[in-house]
Amino acid sequence: LFLFPSSQGKLLNATSLSDFLLLEFSDVRELQFLHFMAFLMIYLAVVTANLLIMFSVALDRHLHTPMYFLLMNLAMQDIGQVSVIVPKSMINSLLNIRHISYSGCVAQVFFFFFFATSDFGLLTVMAYDRYVAICNPLHYEMVINRQACIEMIAGIWVACFLYAGMHTCGTFATHFCSTIVNQFFCDIPQLIKLSCFGSNIVEMSSIGIGVVIGLSCFIYILVTYVQIFITVLRMPSAKGRQKAFSTCIPHLIVSFTFLFSACFAYLKPASQTPSQLDLIFGVIYSLVPPLLNPVIYSIRNKEVKKAMAKVLGFREFSTNT
Repeated sequence: LFLFPSSQGKLLNATSLSDFLLLEFSDVRELQFLHFMAFLMIYLAVVTANLLIMFSVALDRHLHTPMYFLLMNLAMQDIGQVSVIVPKSMINSLLNIRHISYSGCVAQVFFFFFFATSDFGLLTVMAYDRYVAICNPLHYEMVINRQACIEMIAGIWVACFLYAGMHTCGTFATHFCSTIVNQFFCDIPQLIKLSCFGSNIVEMSSIGIGVVIGLSCFIYILVTYVQIFITVLRMPSAKGRQKAFSTCIPHLIVSFTFLFSACFAYLKPASQTPSQLDLIFGVIYSLVPPLLNPVIYSIRNKEVKKAMAKVLGFREFSTNT
């Protein structure tokens, strides 16, 4: 059972909770269709680019290296992250509905948190991979090998699976006084606002742990790239310096964008009134990293572009094109 507050401020018993109402971008039918088309283009762009990366890495033997193995896993995480939330939002806009089932909301919270945290964990591992490759190239094959990559990725998956389960249990182990979620997907900060008794200790502890781990990972990425920048500046080749900077700086931007927008969403003081900032930052930390990752790590990479050309059936490939 869940509870609703009465007009006198007392809690009343009600029927079992069956669904939630998600935030619609607009109540104007034309704008709803515009939102559907915008999200459809974003979704197709993310899925197409990442699938192309996965097939390119899998089919090209020259890309069977630890760096591209990590890249292929990042592409898988990005597809999973957008697939959890975007299709449901598109369907709601197309059909002019707002409903999501209780079980669907639970699944959305769990899998989105799993894929999002795994994505950030992989970005941290990729920073370490670049650090070893650039700063300690002689030890790269000994430190970063296929077995080490599998162990790191497996560790990320297990840790993020447990952490997502802890967050999901902490969020839904409560009674809800409302079913109106002020976000286009089941986002934990917005669900916490619906609790009749406020935030619970389990969920607040989970958020605190997540913030500490996220900041630690970002600081590690930042320190790692400082070391990379120092090493790169000593390189005699200007082209090598430019190539390293063009990859490292966007990596930092994506990591900072994800962490800052997520911290804003989770640490902002609770407010019962809908805010456009909540919607904007929700879109930023849920959709921007999966959209930018293929561009930063793959499409700008000459070897990946050649492999993509083979997959697409082009005999000759021009970098300018």
